[in-house]
Amino acid sequence: MFQKILVANRGEIALRVIRACKELGIQTVAVYSEADIDSMHVQLADEAICIGKGASGESYLKIDRIISAAEIANVDAIHPGYGFLSESPKFAKICDSCKIKFIGPSAETIRLMGDKNQARATATKCGVPVTPGSAGIVENEQDGLRVAREIGYPVMIKATAGGGGRGMRPALNEASLKSSFHAAKLEAEKCFGSGDVYIEKLIENPHHIEFQLVADSHGNTIHLGERDCSLQRRNQKIIEETPSPMVTPKMRDRMGKASVKLAQSIGYENCGTIEYLVDDNENYYFMEMNTRIQVEHPITEEVYGCDLIKEQIRIASGERLSDHVRNSSPRHHSIECRINAEDPYNNFCPSPGHITLFYAPGGKGVRVDTHVYSGYEVPPHYDSMIAKLIVTGATRDSAIARMTRALNEFLIEGIKTTIPFQDSILKNSEFKSGRYHIGWVEQFLALHPSAGS
Repeated sequence: MFQKILVANRGEIALRVIRACKELGIQTVAVYSEADIDSMHVQLADEAICIGKGASGESYLKIDRIISAAEIANVDAIHPGYGFLSESPKFAKICDSCKIKFIGPSAETIRLMGDKNQARATATKCGVPVTPGSAGIVENEQDGLRVAREIGYPVMIKATAGGGGRGMRPALNEASLKSSFHAAKLEAEKCFGSGDVYIEKLIENPHHIEFQLVADSHGNTIHLGERDCSLQRRNQKIIEETPSPMVTPKMRDRMGKASVKLAQSIGYENCGTIEYLVDDNENYYFMEMNTRIQVEHPITEEVYGCDLIKEQIRIASGERLSDHVRNSSPRHHSIECRINAEDPYNNFCPSPGHITLFYAPGGKGVRVDTHVYSGYEVPPHYDSMIAKLIVTGATRDSAIARMTRALNEFLIEGIKTTIPFQDSILKNSEFKSGRYHIGWVEQFLALHPSAGS
């Protein structure tokens, strides 16, 4: 087992990793920007090293500074969390060359599955269904028009690199394809350093379903069920739940086996997620693989009774999958709300600033993962998520009731948050019946403009 781990991240995920390390008896090193000097992960780590100014490009994305901090602190391993450098093959390769264990898959695996075009090809080779689309990268507008005519509108233009909804544009006809094609390439170049895009058929009103995978270096690969991440606004997830209200046991078995087969075909190691689009006829299509821990991993932990961060660390140290993880079975229902520092009544405008009061809900089945506290200053430089509220109940109905109660207990003053918007969704009859899809939130906002504009 490792003696000391550097956490190359910030916020709640950095705190989450530090807590897991403490329970495993591992020393921790936090890196932080000047804007995060008062953050909880800095206070709770055994050591802390400043790596730059507030902007992530001057701190959390600076590979040389993170490696320098790791060498100064003499760590055995680096946990990248999610976002930032967690899916950077360059970072993973440099860690390896410096004899520092990267807690995640190999650089080659990250590179292979991080390129969405290659990932689609790999899925196809394994017999996993993919949406109809271009055979490879679409170089120019004319090629894009040709592909769209062949597969039929509507289509989606997607960057081959990155994620989080960046570099993605729908096109409903030739006119919108021309503008969307260039917009997607421009955004992809700006966000990921590569303007390469491909085109695939747009599946209308699908569910966004992801399967949690865990694999060790001894040939053991399992899945821990699915999460439904369909409640999104502008491709950013708002509420997630497991199990999905639309996935049947037969579908779960079929999709789970396909996910495991795909992971095994590339020799995948550590935690990862395979994402699918699922239509109303129970057809599923491979979308992408995330080669890291996901923001929404806690709901899987609650339903399967495991600690995925600890499992990541154990696997990276060479251990086999824990017996309780390998033999776990789902129980109960869990829902997560991402609490963002945004104003839902002003087009979700970011709301950084001073938190004058922070009171988290509690009680049976309630978990809050957060790095903020009363008096904390939410910086303007990073993602707006400041907390994750996770509730678990014996049934979906009881989980919804518990989440509604917890949201109404959650007090955050001094800034605006998404809590009232999420509360309005939880009370909606269509959500309660599970009749939602990727486009549902936008439709909800159109019908209930006071809920988010």
